[in-house]
Amino acid sequence: MLVEGQTEERFVKDVLCPVFEPRGVYLFPTILTTKVVKSGPNFKGGVTNYAKLRADLSKLLLDTGAVVTTMIDDYGLPDDTPGMLDRPAATARHRVLHVEAAIYRDVGSPQHFMPFLALHEFEALLFADHEITASVIPAREKAAELFAVAGGLAPEEINENRETAPSKRLKQVFPSFKKTLHGPTAAKRIGLEPIRARCPHFDSWITRLEQFAAS
Repeated sequence: MLVEGQTEERFVKDVLCPVFEPRGVYLFPTILTTKVVKSGPNFKGGVTNYAKLRADLSKLLLDTGAVVTTMIDDYGLPDDTPGMLDRPAATARHRVLHVEAAIYRDVGSPQHFMPFLALHEFEALLFADHEITASVIPAREKAAELFAVAGGLAPEEINENRETAPSKRLKQVFPSFKKTLHGPTAAKRIGLEPIRARCPHFDSWITRLEQFAAS
């Protein structure tokens, strides 16, 4: 699993691995490399340009014995990502499916590749349960405010605007919110099934992983 950063890495290890390992499917998150250096560790996390994303995907896809998938934020993808500049003016779900399909084609459409882009970023999953997310900060008294700041939108419908993306709304209510600290903890406490129930695009990805596990 090629993931965007440490938050997604923890989410895979803490939330997804315990579900899939009993089924004989082992998930190995790999953080996207953003810069390769001659000496010392490479820089990790975030999509700075598509070339780096594609390079990491190509390395993972060389292992034909493993299914390769991604957990990358749709929000903030660079314009050079396949499909970004000709996205349909339909729903957010249609737009993200369009980009996923374009990436799939760009890397050669291998059968063992299952691209997934989070709508619109990982933090959207935390809106699946306002009470639990608020309790993790901890600021349970602000749960109603977090619910209100979502504006009546389902988690994956909270938009990709620079000022109103899910992470920005969380920071508006909880200035002390730290993605790598509070994000995976809140997601783990909410639980996979409640998140799936409120996030259909995410649910479709998990369903595909389950189908692979059953095959």
